[in-house]
Amino acid sequence: MNIRRRQFLRYVQGGLIASLGTSLVGHWQTSGADAAGSLSIQSLGHTCFLISGSGVRVLVNPFRPIGCTAKYSAPKVSADLVIISSRQLDEGVVEGLPGKPKLLFEAGPYKTNGLQFQGIRTLHDRVNGFRFGTNVAWQWKQGGLKLLHLGGIASPISIEQKILMGSPDVVFIPVGGGDETYTAEEAKAAIALLQPRLVIPTHYRTGAANPSVCDLDPVDNFLKVMAGNSIRKGGSSLSLSAGSLPGKGPVIQVMG
Repeated sequence: MNIRRRQFLRYVQGGLIASLGTSLVGHWQTSGADAAGSLSIQSLGHTCFLISGSGVRVLVNPFRPIGCTAKYSAPKVSADLVIISSRQLDEGVVEGLPGKPKLLFEAGPYKTNGLQFQGIRTLHDRVNGFRFGTNVAWQWKQGGLKLLHLGGIASPISIEQKILMGSPDVVFIPVGGGDETYTAEEAKAAIALLQPRLVIPTHYRTGAANPSVCDLDPVDNFLKVMAGNSIRKGGSSLSLSAGSLPGKGPVIQVMG
C-alpha cells in the first residue's frame, strides 16, 4: 500500500467515514414509492453532480479547483453520501465537506441509505492503467431511475463490465478526450453499447479551465459526433422522473 493510499484511508477512517461493507442482493428491487418518485440533478462542474431523490442526496466526484476546474467553486455542499471515481484532484477530493456523509470509493457492491450501488473497476488511461491507474464507474437506482456515472473511464467496456452496468436510463459520460478519458468517438461507441435514454456529457473543457494545463476538448466536438440525435442545452439543474424520460434515446442533455 503506497503512502498516498495510506493517507487517504487514514483521513477517511478518522474524518469522513470508512467505506461500507459489501452486501448487495442479486437484483434491483423497486418499491412503489421509488417507482413513482422523481430525481433532481444539479451540475457542480466537470464530473461532479449532486443527485437528490428517494430521500437521499448523493454527491458524485467532488473536486479541487485546479487545472480544468480552476475557476469553478469547490463543491462543498451538504450530502448524505459521497461516491468518487478516483483519488485524483478533479474527481476525488473529500476534505472539507460539511457534515459526515458516508463515502464509497472502491469497486464492489454496497447497500446504504436505502440505495444499492455497484462500483465497477475500469481503467483511467489507454495503457492498461499504467499511467493513471483505475477508475470506478458507479451504477445505482434512485428516484425510480437507473443511473450510471462512468467517472473518468478511458477503456472500452468489456462484457463483464456491461453486465454490471446493466441497462441505464441515464448515463454520465466523459467526452473531452485527453490522456485520461474518452474522446468523443470513444464516448459514442460506449453509448451505442449501453443504449441509455438520456446522456449527460461530462469531463470536457469549459470556461472554468486553466487553458495552459487543460488538455480536454470542448463539448461541441462530442455534439458534432452525435449529430442526428436530439440535443438539449441549458441550466445547471434538471428534474427527472421515469415518465419524463424520452421514449427512445439517446437524448443528449448538456448541463452547465
